[in-house]
Amino acid sequence: MLEVRDLTFKVNENGIERSIVKNISFEVADGEMLVITGPNGGGKSTLAKVLMGIEDADDGQIVLDGEDITSYDINHRANVGIGFAFQQPPRFKGMTVIRLLSLAAGKELTKPECCRMLSAVGLCANEYITREVDATLSGGEMKRLEIATVLARPHKLCIFDEPEAGIDLWSFSMLVQQFEKIHQKKEQSLILISHQERIIQMADRIMVIEDGRIGAIGQKEDILPTLMNPAGTCTCLPPK
Repeated sequence: MLEVRDLTFKVNENGIERSIVKNISFEVADGEMLVITGPNGGGKSTLAKVLMGIEDADDGQIVLDGEDITSYDINHRANVGIGFAFQQPPRFKGMTVIRLLSLAAGKELTKPECCRMLSAVGLCANEYITREVDATLSGGEMKRLEIATVLARPHKLCIFDEPEAGIDLWSFSMLVQQFEKIHQKKEQSLILISHQERIIQMADRIMVIEDGRIGAIGQKEDILPTLMNPAGTCTCLPPK
């Protein structure tokens, strides 16, 4: 279980201190899928980075399965079982896909092992295993590859920051299928930050972040109707 208690993150802009995450508290149970949504600029991605240790909290506490990990850096948090997928996956010129997957798994993987991981996210292993993780890969390919790296080792908690960003509809469908498979197994908790109604519909619970605070949190059946306008469109979707 993840327990977040009074989490606060501040930035200093031109000598003026501003809170981006403001005293946020919530829990994520084992095997639960929590979808975090809300207006752009509300602090969702920043919260994800603080949970992963990419940014350091100014106050509050983060506890994973009873272990206080607040002071842990990103590497230590990965070692205790947190996986993270960026909104814009990083590219690594000169690094092959098989090498990246091996690093993610923490061990040297065989070609058949890598092929199974790539096939699970809809990539033809023979075409990708020796390719470099660079600008020649599309956004959809990078998203699927990043999910493969997250799946390369078991985690207690996986955090996905706007997995739908910058990908085509076919790739998006493949990602949704992977999230459904992970969730069905109930072997790890999931936090998905998303504006997409299809992902929000998958949630056990929904948390709405507005202006750095929790605007609402609860079961999907209770929160989802409050996000819909009279036309039946999800109001958390970004404007076109």
